[in-house]
Amino acid sequence: MMNRRDFLKTASVASLLSLPVSSVLAAASSPAIKTFGKAKPFDLDSLKEQARILAGNPYDGTVPMLPEPLARLTQEQATSIHFRRNRALWNNAGTRLRTEFFHLSPLFRKPVMIFEVVNGKAQQLAYDPALFDYGMSGIKGEALPQDLGFAGFRLYLDKDWTRDVVSFLGASYFRAVGSEMQYGLSARGLAINTAMDQPEEFPDFTQFWLERPEVNSKHIKVYALLDSASTTGAYMFDIDVENVLVMNVDVTLFPRKDIGRLGMAPITSMYMIGENDKRADWDWRPEIHDSDGLAMHRGNGEWVWRPLSNPRHLAFNVFTDASPKGFGLLQRDRRFDHYQDPDFNYELRPNLWIEPTSDWGTGSVQLVEIPTDDETFDNVVAYWNPDQPAKAGVPVHFSYRMSWGTQLPAEMDRAWCVSTYTGLGGEIGKKRAYYSKHFSVDFGGGQLPSLPDGAQVDAIITLSRGRLERLSVRQLPQIKGFRAMFDVVPPDDSEDPITIRLFLKNGDQALSETWLYQWSPPPAGERDLHNAGHLTT
Repeated sequence: MMNRRDFLKTASVASLLSLPVSSVLAAASSPAIKTFGKAKPFDLDSLKEQARILAGNPYDGTVPMLPEPLARLTQEQATSIHFRRNRALWNNAGTRLRTEFFHLSPLFRKPVMIFEVVNGKAQQLAYDPALFDYGMSGIKGEALPQDLGFAGFRLYLDKDWTRDVVSFLGASYFRAVGSEMQYGLSARGLAINTAMDQPEEFPDFTQFWLERPEVNSKHIKVYALLDSASTTGAYMFDIDVENVLVMNVDVTLFPRKDIGRLGMAPITSMYMIGENDKRADWDWRPEIHDSDGLAMHRGNGEWVWRPLSNPRHLAFNVFTDASPKGFGLLQRDRRFDHYQDPDFNYELRPNLWIEPTSDWGTGSVQLVEIPTDDETFDNVVAYWNPDQPAKAGVPVHFSYRMSWGTQLPAEMDRAWCVSTYTGLGGEIGKKRAYYSKHFSVDFGGGQLPSLPDGAQVDAIITLSRGRLERLSVRQLPQIKGFRAMFDVVPPDDSEDPITIRLFLKNGDQALSETWLYQWSPPPAGERDLHNAGHLTT
């Protein structure tokens, strides 16, 4: 089984590619995509029945051998193959959405079957080498097998036929954009056994059904069949392409066996360098991340913000909840000068917010952070793990809404964390006698801008271990908010993590969301006090 890093590195490279301008051709009279087989009735119930029957059969994870010319392609050659834009599905159907397909390559070897659904009947779309421009690959399309299949697909909206808005490619991975038309973090259909003492399982979407959209509509339904060693699944994605792209997802799983850790609505992202974590500080850019925090709206109404980090060792955090209102990986920092990267535009990366539309019961949001020295690795994973384990032969049904873009669909009535800064603790101009970590946490929004000058704002802080020092709260006019500053002294020489909780209050009234942080002190031998020679006391 391909490990996480290898898989995500390949997926990241492919998804960053864009088609050359020369591929944008007129669509006046493009020939229709070929089909084969008879059209058959199709709906979500028939897909569920297909998944149920498949679950009763042994899992076949065989990956077909690629034809020799494809198998020996370099990465550069493989990524030069692109779909001919004038052959897009629905090119001449008068719809506002069109579909293009990805070619199989050494990057993505598993073929998927793709069907078009029209008036309740589905017909399979046939691979045709005439659909692709083979670029610098040297491939002769006519020499490839006619039943080769596709690697995946992507959707385009009429406001920009050159940049896709949704992409399904590789295992059960998919991506979408908001109004900024910028890709970033990814989602998966399912996560199985993530961060356990056994190999993680990557289920595959093996078949897709694309329902032809209505004329003048920005709405489309996509159905998918999921298959893996542990489960099958029937998925429906009801997609509405607005400034915030929304997917309403309906899922029914049919487990083949008991599942150790089921990850519902998983999100994967990347965090390498940020204001609060500069462990990988050799890059010239001040920040490198697709997301800077995990946001949670708990079942009891509490809002929680957990800044992401690039830890020295794998970090696994569990946030228990009941009937959660939502969670997501967000990119709150939207200032270009904080990234200084005009090529990758990290300040435009979309948020992804998950909102349950069925009762998810009790369980936990789980966050996995994996050390990385390279921004091409998606090293952050977040998902919901239900307390009720998935058992063989017992169907599992759940539904949720995904919102992609820079704006959250849920409005928070409290101040939110704007920035988190960390550094060496101690008092400026005085010699440090022991090691401590400094934190500056900025809050803005909510009621903070309307508080009168001199209003009493307190920071309520709890530590799982260690000692709190030098706590202060001050008004910060530059952000129309407040800054809480404090130091944490570790209790011993261990690297055991310290959990810090913080929120602002005025009297008995909570003013902010809960800032939640996990800090792992450095090894004892690396706790340099950096005392200047002239300091004596």
